[in-house]
Formats: sequence, structure tokens, C-alpha cells
Amino acid sequence: MAHGTPSPWGPEGRSGSVACSVLGLFAEAANPGPSCDDAGFYGVDVCPALSGLRSARDMQATGLLPLPGGAGLCLHQPLPPREIFSSGPFYDLANEMDDVDFDEEAVEGVEEQAWETEEEDEGVEDGMEAQDDSEVTFSEHSASVFCVSLDPTTNTLAVTGGEDDKAFVWRLSDGERLFECSGHKDSVTCAGFSHDSKFVATGDMSGLVKVWQVDTKEEIWSFEVGDLEWMEWHPQAHVLLAGTADGNSWMWKIPSGECKTFQGPSCPATCGRVLPDGKRVVVGYEDGTVRIWDLKQGSSLHVLKGQDGHQGPLTCVTSNKDGSLVMTGSVDCHAKLVNSATGKVVCVFKMESAASKPPAGEAESNSVESLGFCNVMPLAAVGYLDGTLAIYDISTQSLRQRCQHESGIVQLLWEDSSAVVYTCSLDGAVRLWDARSGKMISEYRGHSAEILDFAVNKDASIVVTTSGDHQAKVFCVQRPDR
Repeated sequence: MAHGTPSPWGPEGRSGSVACSVLGLFAEAANPGPSCDDAGFYGVDVCPALSGLRSARDMQATGLLPLPGGAGLCLHQPLPPREIFSSGPFYDLANEMDDVDFDEEAVEGVEEQAWETEEEDEGVEDGMEAQDDSEVTFSEHSASVFCVSLDPTTNTLAVTGGEDDKAFVWRLSDGERLFECSGHKDSVTCAGFSHDSKFVATGDMSGLVKVWQVDTKEEIWSFEVGDLEWMEWHPQAHVLLAGTADGNSWMWKIPSGECKTFQGPSCPATCGRVLPDGKRVVVGYEDGTVRIWDLKQGSSLHVLKGQDGHQGPLTCVTSNKDGSLVMTGSVDCHAKLVNSATGKVVCVFKMESAASKPPAGEAESNSVESLGFCNVMPLAAVGYLDGTLAIYDISTQSLRQRCQHESGIVQLLWEDSSAVVYTCSLDGAVRLWDARSGKMISEYRGHSAEILDFAVNKDASIVVTTSGDHQAKVFCVQRPDR
């Protein structure tokens, strides 16, 4: 909620769940805890819930394939997707296809074999090899699969959403479907589990958000907003946040549905991230501005615009482990490091494109697609649409390693306890990189189309991917040092 804006809340719905009462998010508990209260529902008027594309994924969602050459990409989950420290002085600062022997007998035989060959060729397009390193394949989607998330408590379940307007919760060990999250009316581009794996939320591009209780497999809440850009659970409470194309960011208590809005500029809120303290959320907008919101007060603590902001739409935002540093990425190819306490830009990481310059008269098409902080070293990784993975040293604010992919990077993730970064890209491969040396550790393939999203489990032994080939796959990651 912007400064000076009258409260849109009614006086009802103050009770809330036991968990939120204990945490103090929505109810006036005697000893409010840090998360629910800090998320901004304590001591304010709330209203009951009403009844009722910006990166590689956006273009995929509208049926346009991302092109490795940079001619276009397909939110974090359709447009589809553009995406930490503990010590040190700086932290204080914040089957290849078999040959076919065509039998020259009857014309019918030739036609049959030609038909079979066509089928074999499907899925080996664009030079993607017919090898499959995966252990499990989930094939219940009938169109591109845009998003995936793992349950945080056991890491045994996955939820995936796709262009078929469906989301499924399924088991990683054998790919068995547990239940379908039905009722969506557009591509499901956002899906995720609550911090305790009790609930799973799914959101489609039209703005229909649903929440399901995992153990009963029942829908417990739904809400409809404007076109959905991003969605994320609070790290400590049953509170769900989302950003929409009208510039608003929303916060709901689940399952009561008490809600709060944060009014941004009149342009899409393209990306967002709740900071680890649970008290603030960082939101990036299409106009290049960044806002850090106080969840309790509903006010913006810091606004980065002009030279402090970006010169193009925001594509991704993240924070380090303690939330002292925030990093933002944009289509302007810059990644900015920001002190979350002061709102000051610490440094700007710029990368000259490694790809060949486009023909005269054509615009360059590169952008920052994903960002991440290393937990064990003062390193940050930035993934670009031109296939560059840049590893920056935060202490010296300099480029440390540059790792080149054959096609655009969709997303990157760091291992929790090592300097290993995972990437997925438009060539359908997952790669592991040693950020210290810049060397590739291993590569996993299995998809016949671009990877659109992926997730890594807690001990970094399993990677789950989703793709434009209508499948989700589970890969077992093996490393010599483990």
C-alpha cells in the first residue's frame, strides 16, 4: 500500500489460524512471533478474502518458442522464465536416431517406414540428442510444463504446472500422481509448497490462485486477481504473496484469505522475493523500478528508480542468506547489488555479450534471466539469455569466472553447502559448474525441447526439470566428491 493511501480493509476476519496466531501475523497474540506479525497483519484492519510475461517463459506461454539466437524468449513462469552468506567483512555491508534401411518393396512399405521415421525424428529437433539420463519421467501434462517446486520438508513430492491449464502433485520416487489441482482456466505458471509442506498453491496467467491441502488433496481457498506475474510463499508462515500485471502486489493469510495489497506503479510487478526475515518483500517492475516493502506497515521502505533502478523491465530478484544484500536483474543486461537496509546500490555488474553481434539493423537481444548468491563464498552468479554464466566476486566486485553455454540460460540455482551452481538452458540440458574454477562438473540430458524451470532438493542429489516437451524429469546427480 502506497504512502497516504486509505486502508481498503474492513473490520472483519481478525481471528486466523492457530499458526498465524502464534506467529502474530494476523491476530493480536499476547506474544507475537516474528513472522506473521512482521508480514504485516498484526494491528491493522484486514478484510476477508473476496469470493469469487517476462523472461524466457512469457513467449513460450503464448506459443512462441524461445530462440537460442536471442530472437525472443518465452514468467518465471511463462513469458516463461526469465530467477547467500554467513560471514566475512562484506556481509556487514549488507540415442542418436538409428539409420533406417528403407525397404524398396511396395510403395505401402515405403510409406509406412517414412511415417515411422517421422515419429522417430520428433523430439530430436534442433540437434538435441535422443539420450535420457533421467531416472523418472512424469508425462501427464499435455503441453509445455512451465513450473516446478519441491515440498520443502521431505523433498519427496513435486508440483508442476503447465500450458494445459493443469497442475499436478506427484511423487518423485516413481512419478505417481497424487492429485490434480483442477479448475484453472489458463496456463499454470506458478506453483509452490508452503514452508511446512502442508499447503500447495497454484496460479494461472489469468490470475486465478488456488490453495490445496496436501494430506486431504482438497482445495481449501481460491482468489482471483489480475494477470499473474509471480507468486511466492512466506518463508515462515501460511501467507501467500503474488504480483500482478496491474502493478499490485498481494498478500493473503491462508486459509482464511485475509488480504492486503501493495500498490506499485501502473505497470506490471514482474518479479518478487520475500526476504529471509519475513518482514520485507522486494518487488521489481516493468518500468525498471525496484521497491522494498514493509509487510507490516504496507509502506515502501526504499524505491530505486532512475539511475539507481534499471533501464528496462525487471526479470528477476533475489537475496543473500541473511537478506542484507539484494540483487536485481533486467533486460538492460545489468545486475545490481543493493544494500537492503539502506536501499543503496553497492555495485553494478555489467557483462559484454559473448555472442556474435547481430546483423546491422537488428537490435541486440540479451538480458539477465536468473540470479543467485553462494552460501559459502562471497560469490554471485548471473545467467544471461546469450548463454553466459557469469560468476562475480562480491568482495572485489569483479568478474571471477565466465562459463559459456550453447544457448540461453533459463534459470540457475546454487547448492546450499558448496560453491557449485546448477543451470538449465534452452538446449534442454542441466549443467553443474564449479564456481571457483569455472569448469563444468557434469551435464544431464533427457528433454527433447527447452527446459523451462527446475528445482534441486536439499542435499543436491536430485534435480527436477520441466520442459516444452510436455514432460517433467527427475535426475539423480552424482558427484565424485560426495
